Amino acid sequence: MYKIILAVRYLVKRRITYLAVLAVALCVFMVVVVMTVMTGLGRDFKIKNHNWVGDCIVGSDSLVGFAYYEEFIKILEDEIMVEAVSPVIKSYALLTYGGSDWNEGAEIMGVDPVWHNRATGFGKTLHYRKDDVSRAFEPAYDANLPGCILGIDKVLGRDKDGRYKQFPNVPDYSYAISCFPLTARGALRKAGLGLVNTKTFHYSDNSHSGLAKVDGAFVYIRFEDAQMLCGMGGAEKRASAVHIKFKPDVRLQAGCERVAELWTEFTGQKSGHKLADLLNKVRVESWKGYRRGVIAAVEKEQVMMMAAFGMIGIITVFVILVVFYMIVSHKSKDIGILKSIGVSNGNVLALFLGFALLVGVFGSAIGVLGGWQFLVRINRIEDWLFEHFGFQLWDRTIFAIGDIPNQIEFGVLAVIVISAIAACLAGALVPSWQAARLRPVETLQVSRL
Repeated sequence: MYKIILAVRYLVKRRITYLAVLAVALCVFMVVVVMTVMTGLGRDFKIKNHNWVGDCIVGSDSLVGFAYYEEFIKILEDEIMVEAVSPVIKSYALLTYGGSDWNEGAEIMGVDPVWHNRATGFGKTLHYRKDDVSRAFEPAYDANLPGCILGIDKVLGRDKDGRYKQFPNVPDYSYAISCFPLTARGALRKAGLGLVNTKTFHYSDNSHSGLAKVDGAFVYIRFEDAQMLCGMGGAEKRASAVHIKFKPDVRLQAGCERVAELWTEFTGQKSGHKLADLLNKVRVESWKGYRRGVIAAVEKEQVMMMAAFGMIGIITVFVILVVFYMIVSHKSKDIGILKSIGVSNGNVLALFLGFALLVGVFGSAIGVLGGWQFLVRINRIEDWLFEHFGFQLWDRTIFAIGDIPNQIEFGVLAVIVISAIAACLAGALVPSWQAARLRPVETLQVSRL
C-alpha cells in the first residue's frame, strides 16, 4: 500500500514530475495526430486503388494484349470463387479536342460499363451516371452518339478549396481519339499515310477515382471501340487484361492462387496454338501486386514516419531518465528511511517503477485526449486557417484528397500508449535500480540530513 501512496505523492507534490508528464503527453499527442492522419491517407489510398482495379488482374503490359481471353472468362465464370469478371483494353492515344488543333496524350481504357462496375468500383467514380452505369457511354444530349468518360482532372478544374466545379448538365464536348493499331506480333497494322485509327467521341461523364495519376490521364470508352482503335478486334480478338472480383468470403491470396492455377492449365491447353506465345507474357496478380509501384511509395513514407517518431520516443526516454535522476537524488533520505525499516531492494525498485508507470499513464491519457479533440476539429481548424491566412496542410489543387482523415484506429492508439508507458519504464529503470541499491548508513548520516 505504501508504494502506491508514495508514488502518488511524488507525482502530485514534485513539480519536476509535471515536466515528465508534459513530455509524455506532448509526444503521445504528436504521434496520435500524425499517425492517424498518415494511416488514414494510406488506408484511403489503398482502398481507392483496390476499387479501381478489383481483387485480381490477369493481364499483360504488352500493347498487343493476349488472345483467347473470352474462353478464359468462361472458365472464370464457372469458378465458384469468382463473383464477376471484366475484360479491359489499355493503350495510349492522342486526344484532340473538337473544333481545335490542340491535343494531348492520354491513356485509354476500353470497358463494358456494366461488367466493369461488377468487378470494380467503376460506377462509384461517375458523376452523372452513378445510378445508371449501363448508360455511362450515352451522352445525355444524344444517346445515339458514341460517348467517352474522361478522368475528372482532364475536363474539370478545381476552385481554391480544391472542389471540382461540375457542370449542371452534360456539355456537348467532342474528342477525336487516335491510336496506332498493332498486329499480334507488335507491327503496325496499317501502312502509308493512314497509320492511325481515329474516331470521334462525345463527352458523356467524368470519373473521379481519387487517384491523381489516373484521373489526370485516363479516358474510358466502350470495349469494342477500344478494340477497333488498337487493332485488337477481328477474327482473333485480344484484350489487355481481365479484372476479377472474388466473392466476399474468399481470401485474396487463396483466390489469386486459384486463378493462377486455372491460368496455368489454360495456357497448357493452348500450347501450340497460333497466338499461344502471347499468353506467356501474362501475369496473375492481386490488386496489391498490380499497383505495388504506387502503393510501395506510400508504405515507405509510413515506415519513415514511424522511424522518425521512434526517435521522438527515444528522446522521451532520456527526459524521464533525467527527471528520475533528479528525483532520486532529492529523495535519498526517504529511501534511507524505507530501507532502515526493512523495505527490500525489490520493493524500492517497484516503488519508483510504479511512479514511472503513473507518469506514463497520466501523460498518455492527456496526450490521447488532446489528440482526439484536435483530430475531431482538424478539418475545421484547417478551414479557418485557409479562410484567414490562406494556409492548407495539403494544397487540394495538387493532392487528390478531400477532408483530412481523422478516424482514430484503436489498434494504433493502443500501440502508441503501450510504447509511451514502456518508454517511461525504460527511462526510469536505471535511476530506480540505483535508488534500490542505496545503503541506509550512507543516506541517513547526520551530515547529509
